[in-house]
Amino acid sequence: MTLPPIEELEKCLSRLPGLGRRSARRAALALVREKERLLRPLALSLDAAATKVRCCSVCGAFTTIDRDPCGFCSDETRDSSLLCVVEEPADIVSIESSGAFRGRYHALCGKLAPARRMGPEKLRLAELRDRVVREGAKEVLLAVSTDMDGDATAGYVAELLRGTGAKVTRLAFGLPADSGIAYCDPLTLKRAIRGRLDM
Repeated sequence: MTLPPIEELEKCLSRLPGLGRRSARRAALALVREKERLLRPLALSLDAAATKVRCCSVCGAFTTIDRDPCGFCSDETRDSSLLCVVEEPADIVSIESSGAFRGRYHALCGKLAPARRMGPEKLRLAELRDRVVREGAKEVLLAVSTDMDGDATAGYVAELLRGTGAKVTRLAFGLPADSGIAYCDPLTLKRAIRGRLDM
């Protein structure tokens, strides 16, 4: 049995990150209530994203079908000797918004997670090694999560790149901005103490 259109819309919206069932219902009702102002432009945007957005063939960042390689890969002002490895293309957007990185990127499109059957063959690891060798990267910065799967991925990448001549580094661990010591977990505090900086 097929769902009525509004329930189908609600079901689809509830699959988006950050939208629970109630929020998805409110969004669905707002969309159908204001078709011309909200629903039709959203439908056009979704269609354009589905047909025109893809991942860059070099780094894996989001780009359009008419711009491959992407702007990060084709920008001659970026430091090609520094390569930042991220788990997902969305992570590139976050790092770029910091304004602190001017090198190039490589999205793995996941992380090692044996419980979810995500092994090395499902990640863009071979492409990473080929790229490091081909482009002569001097440093590879691992910007992966600090959970167990992220740590396993970082260790695997470091081992994979051994012998390429590239120095492998990882983002520093520490206290979040505007946070107090009383609110940090023991592992974060341990990593912050080990990674302390000179003043």
